[in-house]
Amino acid sequence: MSQAPACTYLENPFMTQHPFSPLGLWCAEQHPPAFDPEAVTAALQQIRQPLHILRDPHSGVVGVGLEGQAVRGDSDVAGWPHLATLPALFPEWLGDRSFQEVHGVRFPYVGGAMANGIATARMVVELGRAGMLAFFGAAGLDPERIEPALDEIEAALNPIGASWGSNLIHSPNEPDLERKVVELYLRRGVHRVSASAYMKLTPFVVRYAATGLYRDAEGRIQRTNLLFAKISRPEVARHFLSPAPAEMLDQLVREGLITAEEAELARQVPVAEDIIVESDSGGHTDNRPLASLFPSIAAVRDQCQAEFGYARRIRLGAAGGLGTPTAVAAAFALGAAFVLTGSVNQGAVESGLAEDGRKMLAQAGLADVMMAPAADMFELGVEVQVLRRGTMFGVRAKKLYHIYSSYPSLEAIPTAERGPLEKQYFRATLEEAWESTRRFWQDRDPREVQRAEANPKHKMALTFRAYLGLSSRWAIAGDASRLMDYQIWCGPAMGAFNDWVRGSFLEAPEARGVVQIALNLLEGAAVVTRAHQLRTYGVPVADAAFHFTPRPLHAAAATHA
Repeated sequence: MSQAPACTYLENPFMTQHPFSPLGLWCAEQHPPAFDPEAVTAALQQIRQPLHILRDPHSGVVGVGLEGQAVRGDSDVAGWPHLATLPALFPEWLGDRSFQEVHGVRFPYVGGAMANGIATARMVVELGRAGMLAFFGAAGLDPERIEPALDEIEAALNPIGASWGSNLIHSPNEPDLERKVVELYLRRGVHRVSASAYMKLTPFVVRYAATGLYRDAEGRIQRTNLLFAKISRPEVARHFLSPAPAEMLDQLVREGLITAEEAELARQVPVAEDIIVESDSGGHTDNRPLASLFPSIAAVRDQCQAEFGYARRIRLGAAGGLGTPTAVAAAFALGAAFVLTGSVNQGAVESGLAEDGRKMLAQAGLADVMMAPAADMFELGVEVQVLRRGTMFGVRAKKLYHIYSSYPSLEAIPTAERGPLEKQYFRATLEEAWESTRRFWQDRDPREVQRAEANPKHKMALTFRAYLGLSSRWAIAGDASRLMDYQIWCGPAMGAFNDWVRGSFLEAPEARGVVQIALNLLEGAAVVTRAHQLRTYGVPVADAAFHFTPRPLHAAAATHA
């Protein structure tokens, strides 16, 4: 086995001279070279121009030059020793180019699918028109409510060839709903789906991924449907990074849901070729830091790539905690092919969240979040991350789970506990709360009513889940009488974003357009990346260079054609 070559460390290389030999000379034209940190900071903002690394021949200080002309070192001209040239850097180039090529977008940026339609059709359309990919927040919605959103998105984006997608959430308590949503997507030709909250594969998500697989004229396996899998654990990542289980594919063939050819091809490719590595985020989250989680998932990706001999590289995107340009730049530095934002978009004007909820988000600090029981997986003790400031939802939801864990039925809840539930939570007696819940499930899935009437514990769970479910809808509808019960999914990125935009035009909630947020995050990430590049060359980069001030931007400003 060959060994890596030994490394030689220079002893304080900058104490005497810069370790890079000059390539030649650089001659100034309109702009003189910049050697002091303030001038360097101004120069590095010009990311769309090549930047020349220079050395002051008298002081030995390393600086930069814009434009100008590089000449041979033996030329009879006055100039500065030219150490290197950094080419232009565009926000479009921060990720893996294959992401843009495969998905037909301009930027390595995705707007996440915030549930209950908070990631609205309007948000998807705005990001799609700007050359970005976005997913409609279909989780928690019936197919009858999803379909009109698909109509709106298709009408706006399909004629211009813009890419878009929609969400598919794992529904362990309602498998029929998950099946119906997949059937809707296949019928409507929704070719990009973001799968979330999965702990293992289901036949429904496998059916979506396998449907439409074919070989092109060169014999390469191609996909009709492109699945994005949002994961936060290595063991779950492996499910999506491996080919679908043979027994599941065989069953789908027997049921006539995929063809034998599609099943055969599905045995040779991963379930998903785009993995969203979700770190500490709003909503469902394991609260893992991105810097720890991403390398772990990347290692699993590399193992599966080698084990199964995939012809195409699997892309990893980064999500969670991305509320500032520095965080976005760090995600790309980790190796992310693209970034996905969520919490910061919930505060955008295109969000489905009501205006008072968006204003609450604009006031959030870094620590103004907490974990609370999730409506969709309440009995399992699964939690979501929500806004704490300005609402009592998190505290009340935890109290509900404590009561659920402590008593066998609604009837067994003592008076001391029952009083606050009826007065503050349900604003009705528990009997009335159950009756309202029963009517809902009678229309949605009568089997749940039958199960609840036979199992008092399940009856209590359904009743409590009704409060959890309604609390997010109150925040969407803007029910001011329920302000203290608003459930607003939120991660620490929101507080970081608020700190970053303070004093800028994006501080005002009404100015927070989803495209402006995206462009400023990407532009700022490119500036931060440039600052780091210069620092590695020994250029005196000021701390201020790593802080990009938001400004009104247009997609045309980033054009590199």
